[in-house]
Amino acid sequence: MSAGTLIAIIIPSVVVLVILAVALRVYLRRRHLEERFGPEYERTVEAEDSRLAAERELQKREERHDALEIKPLPSTVRNRYAEDWNRVQETFVDRPQAAVDEADRLVTALMSERGYPTEGFEQQIKDLSVEHASTLEHYRTAHEVTLRSSRREATTEELRGAMVHYRALFDELLEPTS
Repeated sequence: MSAGTLIAIIIPSVVVLVILAVALRVYLRRRHLEERFGPEYERTVEAEDSRLAAERELQKREERHDALEIKPLPSTVRNRYAEDWNRVQETFVDRPQAAVDEADRLVTALMSERGYPTEGFEQQIKDLSVEHASTLEHYRTAHEVTLRSSRREATTEELRGAMVHYRALFDELLEPTS
């Protein structure tokens, strides 16, 4: 074989291998993000201009999360939070709006104790999405009811639902293995 023929075979082969390697990397990264973020992956894709922009956003969330010092809670602290939650639930019967407000504060305090920044709801969602994507819709729904409640627009049934939604995230944050 002549040198020209070898070059004509090797260069396209190398190009194909490079393209395949890049495609595999993109596929694996996308799969990782889809698995890690679950429904939050599609939500972010819908919110961004493109899938690539969404994936960059999710990667930024991972990087920020990796820099946080998220820690499990000692059993005594977990027990204290569980007792606090029980007290909040008990107040629901007589003061549902106050109970929902307190549930929101308790979830925020628990997040802070675990090491999550609590600088605003949207940032909380982004920070939680890395490890708690499965309960984010609960948190969003509860937060929306809390906002409506502050305007006196939420029904007692909606407030009850908010308590259930807050409890989903609360329980997940309280878990020792999270």
